Amino acid sequence: MIGLTGGVAAGKSEALAAFGRLGAATVSADELVHDLLDREPLRTEIEGRWGPDTVVDGRVDRHAVGSMVFEDPEELSWLESKVHPLVREEIASWVSRAGSGVAVVEVPLLFEGEFHGRFDATVAIVADEDVRRGRAEARGQAGLEGREARQLSQEEKAGMADHVVANDGTVEELESALRDLLSELGAELPPPSG
Repeated sequence: MIGLTGGVAAGKSEALAAFGRLGAATVSADELVHDLLDREPLRTEIEGRWGPDTVVDGRVDRHAVGSMVFEDPEELSWLESKVHPLVREEIASWVSRAGSGVAVVEVPLLFEGEFHGRFDATVAIVADEDVRRGRAEARGQAGLEGREARQLSQEEKAGMADHVVANDGTVEELESALRDLLSELGAELPPPSG
């Protein structure tokens, strides 16, 4: 079981997709959070704490909640105290369904949320600052500094991870580096396609 993390716009999602192409079972903690927000008990707890405007047509308005929690560390702590235990449960359930082999979970706050102890290995995806800035701008997310304010720096994550993979090149180069890593970890993979 591999915990995958990295800095904003370093290429975590692309790395997760590459792990999937290499034959690993994959899941994103962010996707799990989005699903959990729209289910009970979180939906009702959010509406009870922040009012009816936070739920629209039975779904949590993430923008409304985001504007509240990112401006108020106390509210963010409350939300994380509700979300993190549920995410841990969802990940454990997903892993049990994933079966044997390699399972990779992308967790942007792997170390910040203290999820890292649940994995056999942790991997940090890193990229040059200029590369990351260009990727963030291409996605319409200017300013890495603001988005990373609540996270450990890319360098801190890399220092805490068991393995670090640089992602400054092509998708093919990233996939090749991840294949090498899986081989180093002793994972049995299908032969490369093409």
